[in-house]
Amino acid sequence: MAAGGKGAVFIALIGNGFLTIIKFVAFVLSQSPAMLSEAIHSFADTANQGLLFWGIQRSKRPADERYHWGYGGERFLFALLSAVGIFVLGCGVTVYHGVHSFLHPVEPDISWLTFAVLGISLVVDGFVLTSAIREVFAIKGEKPFWRYVRETSDPTILAVLFEDFVATLGVLIAMAGIGLAYLTGSALFDAGASILIGLMLGGIAIWLGVRNRELILGPSIPSDIETSVIAFLLEQPTVEGVRKVRTRIVASDRFAFAAEIDYNGHYLGEQQAQWVAEKLAELGGEATAISDLSEAQLSEFSSIFGERMLSALSAEIDRIEKELRTRFPRLRHVDLESDDLKTSQNAKPAA
Repeated sequence: MAAGGKGAVFIALIGNGFLTIIKFVAFVLSQSPAMLSEAIHSFADTANQGLLFWGIQRSKRPADERYHWGYGGERFLFALLSAVGIFVLGCGVTVYHGVHSFLHPVEPDISWLTFAVLGISLVVDGFVLTSAIREVFAIKGEKPFWRYVRETSDPTILAVLFEDFVATLGVLIAMAGIGLAYLTGSALFDAGASILIGLMLGGIAIWLGVRNRELILGPSIPSDIETSVIAFLLEQPTVEGVRKVRTRIVASDRFAFAAEIDYNGHYLGEQQAQWVAEKLAELGGEATAISDLSEAQLSEFSSIFGERMLSALSAEIDRIEKELRTRFPRLRHVDLESDDLKTSQNAKPAA
């Protein structure tokens, strides 16, 4: 996705800004409730996409002393604010005006300009929606479309996708309502279309709000990625088991993974066999076993060997973490703690 949804948001921002202007002009000329609903809808979309764009910019700031994991969560916060904006401006104002027009109908002055504006709106909204769908297909990989939509941690592309789906559908509903009002002379069809558009916006706003609340709370990473990470760890000869796995979505493009690892001390020790033999010969001359060393030699050997084992374990942890980040690019924060317990919830089968 272009800049993590930035491309789709920018296209939607420009498109809806243009539609807001022409729809308000059409409303002033026609006094159509459905056209006002469409104008408010486009204005709400423009404001919300401005929030999304700002959130993307702020989320790119690097980690600092105050926020060690960076500012990626700002994208979730601004997407939540966007959902609130959709609910208040898009749903609340639109439904209120539709109900008012239903209770106090005023015959709209519908002309060819009204339908021309709706036609332009359908083309622009359709183009923006198609752009968002293309971006989803470009990044979803092998996942089915709707599964990606349900599981994605990028709220900006979700907001654009659903806002413009409702926008496109809303234009068709407005066309139907205004068309029936024009043919029958009854403003009730126009008002009904306004209410229906507002209710659709309310449904989308609630869904986006719930999803962004989950992301702000920090849900676990997708189960298939977690399973693959654990499987990779268990493939390592230095790992005997993995337990107390904890994961979190930190930002739209950053995951955190922490676990306690039961390292294979026997394997690490065997890798030092050649060094032990050479060190024994160096310290004790003819010595072939630790018991042949003097107390001073044994103390020196133990100190050096302990440091060497710690360095070997540290190097192995660094290797595993580096390879994890290479295999799973979104896994930016990895914490593999040493676990002395031999019973693990994820352990290699006995040989």
